[in-house]
Amino acid sequence: MKTKKVFKITLLTIVGLVFIWTFVFLWQKSQPEEVVYEIVSPEVTDLEKTTVATGKVEPRDEVEIKPQISGIIDVLYKEAGQQVKKNEVIAKVKVIPELGTLNSAESRVRLAEINLKQAETDFGRVEKLYQDQLISAEEYEQSEVNLKQQREELQAARDNLEIVRDGITKSSADISSTLIRSTIDGLILDVPVKVGNSVIMANTMNDGTTIASVADMNDLIFRGNIDETEVGRVHEGMPVKLTIGALQNLSFNATLEYISPKATEDNGANQFEIKAAVDAPDSVVIRSGYSANAEIVLERAHQTLAIPEGCVEFKDDSTFVYVLTDSVPHQSFRRTPIQVGMSDGIRIAVLSGITTTDRVRGSEIQK
Repeated sequence: MKTKKVFKITLLTIVGLVFIWTFVFLWQKSQPEEVVYEIVSPEVTDLEKTTVATGKVEPRDEVEIKPQISGIIDVLYKEAGQQVKKNEVIAKVKVIPELGTLNSAESRVRLAEINLKQAETDFGRVEKLYQDQLISAEEYEQSEVNLKQQREELQAARDNLEIVRDGITKSSADISSTLIRSTIDGLILDVPVKVGNSVIMANTMNDGTTIASVADMNDLIFRGNIDETEVGRVHEGMPVKLTIGALQNLSFNATLEYISPKATEDNGANQFEIKAAVDAPDSVVIRSGYSANAEIVLERAHQTLAIPEGCVEFKDDSTFVYVLTDSVPHQSFRRTPIQVGMSDGIRIAVLSGITTTDRVRGSEIQK
């Protein structure tokens, strides 16, 4: 009996302890946890709101050099990466004549030779008769003119044959259309043809074969796109800070000089093309087609009071911050209305409502 009584008391004690522990545990769980916030001090600083346009750096004018005659590349005198002067020869084209045209030109030469030979014979007879005073001076002069005409016709026929066969005459070698010359001073960016390639001149049916691309690499522009939500805040003449991915740790100044009046759609968003003149030092080599980012300052605030934008509560048309009033034993705050100005996306300007001596509630500190 005594043993049963002790066991019963022990069991009741254990049950009581479990009940008490459960009650305490549940009471503690029901108590709200203390939330601790980061405390932020307002600071006086400069703010800039910028937008970034992505694009490429390229020469303002890139000229494609095309042949004035069809044929085959016989010689290439230049290659990509070399400087070239205006009128300097880049390549030579060898003409492949059309068989029918060649036969006609050869036939013209033979006929001109026959006519000249006959004119020389006739003039010889007329000259003798004139010396014997058997014909008039007028007849003699007509025969002499005819001889000169036949000589000119033979020379013209021979020149025509040379042009058809070779694309050049001996008398006009300096201005030959078979010699492909640069039309500007600049750098050769590309030579897309090789010796032996066929090339054609530009006509109404096609643009012709490009022999080389030449550009002045001292006159560069940035060409990129800006979103329609920000295009209304930029204008020609604005300064641009240019960064090129291939040239790390370097930035260049540029000046916005063109904003497209018409948008183009890109993945459902309207984009406007912009161009900016690049001011790059001569010591830096910039290659055509480098990817670049153009940072444009849309708005600027000098020495303004600012706090992280995440500290601000926006409600309807009003803005508030929570100013620290006490930190012992718990943090306590006062909801204070403020007037805000521009934001750079991270910090926001505070125009009134707090001072540099205030401390405001920031983000919650995770335990």
